[in-house]
Amino acid sequence: MDKNEKAREAAERVLQLEAELEAEGDARTGGDELAHSRAVLHQWVDTVVAVVASPGVGRVTLIHADGGQTKIASPSLPFLLSRPARFDAQDENSPPDAG
Repeated sequence: MDKNEKAREAAERVLQLEAELEAEGDARTGGDELAHSRAVLHQWVDTVVAVVASPGVGRVTLIHADGGQTKIASPSLPFLLSRPARFDAQDENSPPDAG
């Protein structure tokens, strides 16, 4: 199964779930329609002025220039955005070394 086929199947599952909720959906899985959606998403992301990643709850909150917020539930995105802890450098707010 290729990447496009997997995307189409995933989109179809989402549309079926939305139909059960009596909510209309629109899937774009390739070609010019997908390219347009990606371009619009890139413009929308460019309005983000702050990002809050909450890996413990699987959520990312985007704060937009107009003050609006967008919450994205994802098991992987918060981890992708989080930086690993560093223990090799101390700043002025670190407690003094006990040694």
